[in-house]
Amino acid sequence: MQIVTKIISVETVSPVEIIDITPEIRNTVCSSGLRDGTITVISRHTTAFININEKEDRLLEDMVTFIKRLVPRDGNYSHNISPIDGRDNAHSHLLGLFMNASESIPFSGGELLLGKWQSVFFIELDGPRPERTVLLQLTGI
Repeated sequence: MQIVTKIISVETVSPVEIIDITPEIRNTVCSSGLRDGTITVISRHTTAFININEKEDRLLEDMVTFIKRLVPRDGNYSHNISPIDGRDNAHSHLLGLFMNASESIPFSGGELLLGKWQSVFFIELDGPRPERTVLLQLTGI
């Protein structure tokens, strides 16, 4: 059993953004030298998350619209009265209550075992940010 760890960087340009990171994850699995195992994908932030869903342009637009409506940015939130980092981002933290910080995905023969329509997304809720990081950790043989 081996463990391989890699960090990838993601730049975001919008307040709410959904970025497909599946290609980077596939490349990491392929270049790891491991054939069978599991990759865990974890956002290293409290206002950005990981999600597995379908990559279709109109659906992605619907997802962003849904996120913005679910917890509006301009709500009356106590956290925004004196935020630690100067960002009025209570809405981002609250949205995180409904999201995953990580996903674990099996792989076999060096290939991710995602379904036909599945992609892995980095979900930015407090952008734009010049650099976000995602930790990829593979465990396998």
